[in-house]
Amino acid sequence: MAEASLRFDQVSKQFPGVKALDGVSFEARAGQVHGLLGENGAGKSTLLKILGGQYRPDGGRLLLAGRECRFHSAADAIAAGIAVIHQELQYVPDLSVAENVLLGRLPTRFGLVDHGRAQALVAQQLAAIGVDLDPAALLVDLSIAQRQMVEICKAVMQQAQVIAFDEPTSSLSHRESEILFRLVHRLRAEGRTLIYISHRLEELYALCDACTILRDGRLVATHAVMADVPRERLISDMVGRELHDIYGHCERAVGAVRLQVSGLRSARLPQGLSFTVRGGEVLGFFGLVGAGRSELMRLLYGADRCSGGEVLLDGAVVGAGGPSTAIAAGIVLCPEDRKEQGILAQSSVAENINISCRRHGLLGGVFLRHAREAELADAFIQRLRIKTPSREQEIRLLSGGNQQKVILARWLAEPGLKVLILDEPTRGIDVGAKSEIYRIIHEVAEQGCCVIVVSSELPEVLGISDRLIVMRDGRISGELARGAASETEALRLALPDATSSLSPLAAQSVAPLKAFAP
Repeated sequence: MAEASLRFDQVSKQFPGVKALDGVSFEARAGQVHGLLGENGAGKSTLLKILGGQYRPDGGRLLLAGRECRFHSAADAIAAGIAVIHQELQYVPDLSVAENVLLGRLPTRFGLVDHGRAQALVAQQLAAIGVDLDPAALLVDLSIAQRQMVEICKAVMQQAQVIAFDEPTSSLSHRESEILFRLVHRLRAEGRTLIYISHRLEELYALCDACTILRDGRLVATHAVMADVPRERLISDMVGRELHDIYGHCERAVGAVRLQVSGLRSARLPQGLSFTVRGGEVLGFFGLVGAGRSELMRLLYGADRCSGGEVLLDGAVVGAGGPSTAIAAGIVLCPEDRKEQGILAQSSVAENINISCRRHGLLGGVFLRHAREAELADAFIQRLRIKTPSREQEIRLLSGGNQQKVILARWLAEPGLKVLILDEPTRGIDVGAKSEIYRIIHEVAEQGCCVIVVSSELPEVLGISDRLIVMRDGRISGELARGAASETEALRLALPDATSSLSPLAAQSVAPLKAFAP
C-alpha cells in the first residue's frame, strides 16, 4: 500500500460560539481519491481551509509525506504543493482567465506582464483538459460553471501534489462534469493525492477509493474501501438518523391559476416564453446549463430588463419596476449564486432575515422595532432549523445550506408572499438539509402560494414537482405532468439524444436515484 501522503492528526478549530472541528484524524494516500462526507456545518470546508492555509488549527497537526507542516497563509500551502478548489470560488472578477489562473506567477518581459505568453500557456492547459474558454475573457463575463473550470485549471497548472475539490460539480453541466471526471482519473493515475467533497452519492461512489465521514465537527468513520459501504450506512452516519423518502412529496389541493406569464422576453430570451402556475402548485424547471432557466426567473423577478410580454398575478398586471415592484406584488427570488446575489455577507443572520420585511416594521417612521426583529429572527432560526450560535452571527460564517435557509427565512417573513422562486435551492447542500428545504417548499405550497423550483438535478426536480417544464436553447421545449414525467423524457426534451452522448460515468450523475439518495 502506498505511503500516506496527507494526514490530519487530531485537528481542532474553534470559532466564537462553535467548535468547527474536534480532534479529527484520518489519512489520504497518494494515487487515491478520498471522499469527505458530512452535512453542511460538519466541518468539511473548515478542514479544507486549514489544508489550504486560510485557517490555522487550534490543535493537532497536518502532515505531508510524514513531515509536519504549519501554514501561515495560502501562499505557504501552494508552495508546499497543495491546491484547494473551494465551493465558494476564489477569483478576481475584473481580471482575465489567464490572469486568474497564473495570479502571483504571471510571466514577464522587460519587467512587464507578458499577456501574450500568459494566454498561450493557459490556452494550452485548457485545451489539454478539454475546456473551451478564451484565456483573454474576463471572469466577470463568465458563468459560474465556467469560473469553476477556471479554478480547476488553476489547480492543475500549479502542479500540486495534493488537490482538494469542494463540491466541484455543483455548478457544472453534464459535459463539464464529464471533463472533470476524466481529469480526476488522470490525476489519480499520476499519483496525486485527491480529496473530494460532494453531496451527490452516485458521484462519490463512481470516483472515490476511500472516504471519511464528519458530523458536527467530529470524525464518525473512515472507510478504506468506499465501494463496500452501503448507501444507507453513509447517510445515517452523516445525518445521525435514517432518511428514506427525502423529497416528501404529497398530494395537495391545487387551486386556480394565480401566475400567468405571457410572451415574456428579453435580449437573452428573444423568443418569448409563456406558462402558468396554480395556487398551491410546485412547478419545476429543468434544462441543461445555458438553457435560459435562470434568465427567465430573473426576468420574472424584475432583476433583468424585459423587452416584451406580460406577467399577471391574481389577474392583475405586475409592472416592470424591478425587484422592488415584484416583491411588493408578492414575487420573490432565491438566486442561484447565493454568495454574490443572495446574502449580505458581513451582516448578521438576523439582519439578513429582516432586511426585506423591515419596511413593514417601522415605529414612528424612524426607530426600528429591534425586539420584534430579534423575535422574528429567533422564530425562523427555530422553524427552519438554522445552525448558528446566535442570531448575531455573521452569515458568511455559516455553511452554504444554512445560508440558503436564511434567504428562505427572509422571504417567508414577507406577509404578502404569493410566488416563491427557488433557483438551484440545494446546490452544494447535504442530504439532511435538502430534506428540510423540500419540507419547507411543500409547506409554502400547502398555504396556497405558487412555488417555482429550478434545478439541474433531475431526480430532485422530478421528486418534488407537481409539474415539470423543460427548457432548451432559450425556449420551452416541453411540459410533463408528474405522473408522465421520467428521466428519459425530460432529458429528451432538454437535449435530443442526450443520454447517448454521455459517458457511463456522466450518465450516472443523471440516473434515477434511490429514494434515500440526494
